[in-house]
Order: sequence, then C-alpha cells, then structure tokens
Amino acid sequence: MRLENKVAVITGGASGMGLATVKRFLAEGAKVLIADYNEETGHAAVDAAGSEGYGDSTAFIRTDVAQETDIIAMMQEAMNKFGSLDIVFNNAGVGGAIGPLTETTTSDWDYTFDVLAKGVFLGIKHAARIMKANNIHGSIINTASIAGLSGDAGPLVYSAAKAAVISMSQSAAVELAPDKIRVNAICPGLIVTPLADGGSEDAAKSAFAKHQPWPEHGCGDHIAGTALFLASEDARFVTGEAIVVDGGLTAQGPDLSRKLPKTSAINARVSGITRGSTGQASEIRRLDS
Repeated sequence: MRLENKVAVITGGASGMGLATVKRFLAEGAKVLIADYNEETGHAAVDAAGSEGYGDSTAFIRTDVAQETDIIAMMQEAMNKFGSLDIVFNNAGVGGAIGPLTETTTSDWDYTFDVLAKGVFLGIKHAARIMKANNIHGSIINTASIAGLSGDAGPLVYSAAKAAVISMSQSAAVELAPDKIRVNAICPGLIVTPLADGGSEDAAKSAFAKHQPWPEHGCGDHIAGTALFLASEDARFVTGEAIVVDGGLTAQGPDLSRKLPKTSAINARVSGITRGSTGQASEIRRLDS
C-alpha cells in the first residue's frame, strides 16, 4: 500500500472531495483524522469507515479552520491518536461570497477569506511546526481552484482567495524545502460535490460534463487520486506545484458567465454568502431589478 504507516489529516473530510480522499487514503493504508465543521457528517464518515473495517484507522475532530486554536488542536489530535503527522490536506472550503462586487459586503469577504485562505495558512503553519520538530519529511496539500488561475472561472472573492492559496503553496514550498517538507496545491474544475451541485446532483453532473472538453463530470475520486499521488513517495521530487484537475476546462477557457449564467456575477440578481456543507445556513439577498 502506498501510504502504509502514514498519518493524514484531511480538513473538510466529511463530504465531497475530502471524503473521497479519506476513503482513498484509508484504502492505501493510511490512518486518517477527519476534520470538519459539520459534526453530524463527521461522525457519519467515521461510522462509515468503521463499517468498512477502518475503525481503528479513523477518527474525527470538529474543526473551524479559521480558528487557530482549532487547527492546533487538530494537529495535536493526530499526534496523540496516531503518533505522527505525515500528510496534511488543507481542503475545507465554502462557496463564500457571491454576486456583483459592488454588492459584496466586507463581512462576506472576511468570511470567505477566513475559511479559504487563512484556514490554509494556519494549516500549513502548524503542520510545518510539527513536521519540523519531529523531523518528518511530510506532504502538505492545499485545495485551490481553477478559479484562482484566470478571470471568469468563479466568483470574485472565491477566486481571489484561491489565487492566494496557489501563491501561499509556492512560497511555502520554497521555505520548507530545506526540511524536505513538500507543499503543493490542487486546482479542481467543475467537480460534483455537495458544495458545488447546488442541491441538484443530477443536474450538476449533466451541466458540468457539458461545459468542458472531457465528456464526463468531475467527481471527488478525481481529486482523491491526485492527492494520493502528492501524498506518496511517487511525488517526492514534486513541490510548489498547482496541479489542474478539470477535464480540460482551463485549456479551453472557462467562460463560466456564459456557460453557467445563474452562478455568474455578470448575470446574477442575488448577493450574499454560501456556506456549503458546514451545516450553517447560507444568507442570500435578492437584488432589485
């Protein structure tokens, strides 16, 4: 097994891409601490892993990635429970602020950056502290997005936060290279998850497959496979990369305001904040025509 005797922490690990990666890492021999804001789905993920025979290799801790005390507790829990910290996948995310930039509030901006950018910064910071202190040549993986690579590939604030994740990953990779700690980012495209499908999985599958060159919708397993590569010794000379996993969408040119007009700020008649699978309610304001 490629991750035998390795210990991984996966934030946002109770659903979507995170949960797919939890399952893949367990199957490859890792011990996994699932960190998620949503306690209900977090415990359900651990129960499901236990039913598959991975009960001794899985645990859950409720984590708000925007709170440094939670991140510290999360990292220490992995050390206490499993005795090491070899892989950290900073994956937790929300849709965040949506709508026209002229209608975006500073509180919506702050919430989005707190989860998507500060959460990754804190994950890198405290993973690196433990890895350096214990001489662990670890792998830190961060979920960015194709939205951070170009315009019209996602909401403005979300895109800015994901661009920050890509830049942080590159800078951290350089700083931590002497300690043999690798840092990379994954840039998903249109992936069908509870965060992205808007509550209609079948509709999302059809729409996402239609708007990219590859004729199949993206799914969590595609991200899990990439994370597995970056976590494994196969990627021991790979650091500072932002790997695009998008079925050719970026190569084609995202142009999402035309392809998915209801989600585009150019066309949207709503503004507000979406909180994904955290269990918290979204707050959407309808704009006057």
